Amino acid sequence: MKISFPHMGTSPIAFKMLVRDLGHEVVVPPRPSTRTLSLGTEYAPEFACLPLKILLGTYLEVLEQGADTIVTTGGVGPCRAGLYAELQKKILEDLGYEFKMVVLEPPRWGYLDFLRKLRFLKGDRSWSELWRVIKKAWSKVKALDDTEKALHWVRPRELEQGSSTRTYQRALKLLDDACTEEEIKQARLEALRMMKSVPMDPDREVLKVGIVGEIYVVLEPASNLDLERMLGEMGVEVNRSIFLTGWTRDNAVLDSARVKHGVTVKKAAAPYMPEMIGGHGQDSVGHTILYAQDGFDGVVQLAPFTCIPEIVARSLMPQVSRDYDIPVLTFFLDEQTGEAGVRTRLEAFVDLLWRRRRKRAGAGLYKPVASPAAR
Repeated sequence: MKISFPHMGTSPIAFKMLVRDLGHEVVVPPRPSTRTLSLGTEYAPEFACLPLKILLGTYLEVLEQGADTIVTTGGVGPCRAGLYAELQKKILEDLGYEFKMVVLEPPRWGYLDFLRKLRFLKGDRSWSELWRVIKKAWSKVKALDDTEKALHWVRPRELEQGSSTRTYQRALKLLDDACTEEEIKQARLEALRMMKSVPMDPDREVLKVGIVGEIYVVLEPASNLDLERMLGEMGVEVNRSIFLTGWTRDNAVLDSARVKHGVTVKKAAAPYMPEMIGGHGQDSVGHTILYAQDGFDGVVQLAPFTCIPEIVARSLMPQVSRDYDIPVLTFFLDEQTGEAGVRTRLEAFVDLLWRRRRKRAGAGLYKPVASPAAR
């Protein structure tokens, strides 16, 4: 089989290794581009959200490259994302493409279906070999996440703008080349060493901003115009509420959302949103509250235009912002969103946060919180 999959953040680096280890040919999805979005927008329903359009464009590109199987994920709850794979499959078939789409639903919602699809993907390999392959891929995903977290700490403190980003790209290449468990372990250590070696001022005063929202537009820089890089270069240390490892562990497998300040994310959100409404709306509210309790300066919410869960969360943010005294900036993203507009709004938000911090410091209300990398 010639297998491809969605492009979401750094995950293709790990997924292509997993596919190759299972003995399949991999068609690596390209980083979403203007062409990707144009293709998806041309064939998707007009009011479909941005992830559907980008992924549809990605699937068209990989099918053009010869992929015959697309592996993607499903969804649960009252969110349209759970229907997107079937809709994309129908659109692509109507365009004349012949392929197989394997939709992996969260295993805790149907282990038998999940195992049946794994059996198809593993082919002639044993279950124990499949477990070894998955375990190795998981270690690479964790190494990628750890390296990106280090980037978030270093970038606002770098002495030469762009140096941390360039080093990060070299670190990703190192992790990409690692093939065995031992190589991945050593590559992770070297990647973290490389990030720490970037010339920086560790004592520089920086803002701390949490990123919440729908998983695809949070994890994929091409969908949010590299907003994390913009913030970092403005002197902001970002803390993303979603990483692939944490989301998989806490939602897809265990339903054990992380505990902070004695409560889970969902429990923190409960006074405002007591029910799971699909997508990541409840998590966006809960994480915003936890960021406020952690002393963060502000929160940025990223949402695809027409995303109902995030629209509901956005309607609650003004009250959460008042109750917890934390500024929140929301971006609804679609194919019309431009970098200049995003940058202008971010610059104004960052300016507001600096003025707010200085005012609070003058009143004796600001207490610096150590960054995770510095603790």
